[in-house]
Amino acid sequence: MNYPPALQAVVDELGRFPGVGPKSAQRIAFWMMRQPSEDVERLAEALREMTTRLAFCERCCNVAETGGLCVICADERRDQTIICVVENPPDVVAVERSGAFRGTYHVLHGVLNPLEGVTPDRLRIQELLQRLHGPVKEVILCFNSNVEGDHTAMYLSRLLQVPGLVVSQPASGLPVGSDVEFADDLTLGRALEGRRILND
Repeated sequence: MNYPPALQAVVDELGRFPGVGPKSAQRIAFWMMRQPSEDVERLAEALREMTTRLAFCERCCNVAETGGLCVICADERRDQTIICVVENPPDVVAVERSGAFRGTYHVLHGVLNPLEGVTPDRLRIQELLQRLHGPVKEVILCFNSNVEGDHTAMYLSRLLQVPGLVVSQPASGLPVGSDVEFADDLTLGRALEGRRILND
């Protein structure tokens, strides 16, 4: 069945979302049609605000207001000598929730995955290397415990062979194949506190 063009356009756009298939896109579109117009307008306005007011932090590449630093980089109480490198912004939220880390972050926006075409030049690695000219003494590589995460950690540990710089990784405790974003606070906190050095 062909939907009216206005409805089909919404279904097509929703179908581009990660994890949303054609049937889910149709369900969401029909649900939105049943909502009061002011609710749909509020959603549309929130999306517009997100695209105009949000960007990536000039320092760590986390989510921030356009043209500025994120709240963590702007906080002078944070330990500027330690950087925790993560895959995506939700991982920053997960580590913060653990309460075990008071340093700064760097978001790569992905991990190495040659089969998907994700090579080093597509990640925020150069921005990380530029930050090493500052007061940084330790870099923690905090990635998901899977093949791609391990490969990225290995690649970066070799790249970060800088005199005086410690490169570490959270201790075991994060189950193999688990995502940092979904780790419980206690496990993630203990893994960070007991991190192991990679560049001895």
